[in-house]
Amino acid sequence: MENVFAKLRNLDAYPKINEDFYSRTFSGGVLTLASSIVMLLLFFSELSLYLHTVTETKLNVDTARGETLKIYFDVTFPVVPCSLLSVDAMDISGEQHLDIRHDIMKKRIDAHGNVIESKPDVIGGPKIETPLQKHGGRLEHNETYCGSCFGAEASDDHCCNSCEEVRDAYLKKGWALTNPDLIDQCKREGYLQKVKEEEGEGCNIHGFLEVNKVAGNFHFSPGKGFHLSSFNLFDLLEFQQDNYNMTHKINKLAFGDHFPGAVNPLDGVNWVQEIPNGMYQYFIKVVPTVYTDIRGRTIKSNQFAVTEHYKGPELGRLSLPGVFFFYDLSPIKVTFKEEHVSFLHFLTSVCAIIGGIFTMAGIIDSFIYHGQKTIRRKMEIGKLG
Repeated sequence: MENVFAKLRNLDAYPKINEDFYSRTFSGGVLTLASSIVMLLLFFSELSLYLHTVTETKLNVDTARGETLKIYFDVTFPVVPCSLLSVDAMDISGEQHLDIRHDIMKKRIDAHGNVIESKPDVIGGPKIETPLQKHGGRLEHNETYCGSCFGAEASDDHCCNSCEEVRDAYLKKGWALTNPDLIDQCKREGYLQKVKEEEGEGCNIHGFLEVNKVAGNFHFSPGKGFHLSSFNLFDLLEFQQDNYNMTHKINKLAFGDHFPGAVNPLDGVNWVQEIPNGMYQYFIKVVPTVYTDIRGRTIKSNQFAVTEHYKGPELGRLSLPGVFFFYDLSPIKVTFKEEHVSFLHFLTSVCAIIGGIFTMAGIIDSFIYHGQKTIRRKMEIGKLG
């Protein structure tokens, strides 16, 4: 057994030095204190990295199908009244949403930017349930009112009981409602009066759209848009101004929910129009993004990059004033995942810090000690200098 212990003692890589042979120096003490402080600083830095999360990024092909895309927006038009401003959306699958109103809020603002009124997106006054009958006269007992569509009826029993229903009927026919004064429903609802009351005002419009997750566009325009023979047109009323100033400020534009670190490049963008009836175009590349936090909660959202273009009116061609957002989907999906550094990695780093600094301090101390010793010996024999 003693032979085994003796062999183990011979394997000792850390031979002990008798304390009687130790020589402690002032420079060694200073170096020990400095290296200890550096060790502590690096240790706490590594501990902080270990306690906090790191984000791992991966790129994958986006194989999702049949999903929808939520677009959040908040845009201010200083010189376009709310009664004239509409939102349209369409995509390459052929789906169209014209004059969208659900999930959209409008705020009337004055020339100084102060809010006059905030309301859901509606145009004109309240619906009149009992205006003039379709063929004139008064309603008989138990007779149901059916308002005229003024030539835009889809069938004999098609009724238009409000100004908006007349406009929708005209829209389906591809007609422009150029004179609401001739439409009884619009006249009795005070449509023209409502528009004229908002003359000189601006509008803040905010809300969200839920569209198919395919390439498409949405736009803000004065008047009610409709699609006819592959051209997008606008129902611009005769009593409105001939020139439309589409100066605007994008307060917020996001494709999907917010996630940590998300940056929306169009937030705060302000365009001032110098030539009337111009078309502002934003070409957006949407990148699907999945963010998973340290608790396992997943947020499915999107990032985007954008280029901007202004198209002024051209002589001899119909000018379509508005602010257009054309978006396309990237086939690559970005995945962010929060996670902690492993304990073994933390332990390895701490050992590297202690061992590395201890070794370097020993080398520096040895250099200083032997340097001082050499200088002292030369001074004793008078060879220095």
